[in-house]
Amino acid sequence: MRTTYMAKAGEIERKWFVIDAEGKTLGRLSSEVASILRGKHKPTFTPHVDTGDNVIILNASKIELTGNKLQGKIYYRHSMYPGGLKTTTAGQMRDKNPERMLELAIKGMLPKGSLGRQMFKKLHVYAGAEHKHEAQQPEVYELRG
Repeated sequence: MRTTYMAKAGEIERKWFVIDAEGKTLGRLSSEVASILRGKHKPTFTPHVDTGDNVIILNASKIELTGNKLQGKIYYRHSMYPGGLKTTTAGQMRDKNPERMLELAIKGMLPKGSLGRQMFKKLHVYAGAEHKHEAQQPEVYELRG
């Protein structure tokens, strides 16, 4: 009798992938990266185990947004003091902190809780074309579509 394979934390092989975000759409890139971080591209995917790979995203400052999102999409944060609501448009976020825009989009697509936080730690986003992970010998990952 065959049983369903369940991956164990100790037997997972992790790779490193580099993705160039230049000219890519924010949502399509984010959903693909979230899938890689979860490990859904592997045949050994197990929902309750972190089977994903490490992802390095370059050129985050050159990400594309469709439609009127540069002015219409608004990011909110609150200081937890009365009247402490702060708003930032996507255009301002892309100019000042493009890494944060990608991180927020990808983090929202990961599972909530400790497993999602563990997966999110494997994401490395850089605004420019340089990164500090050459020692890991990352492979270039071509996005679908």
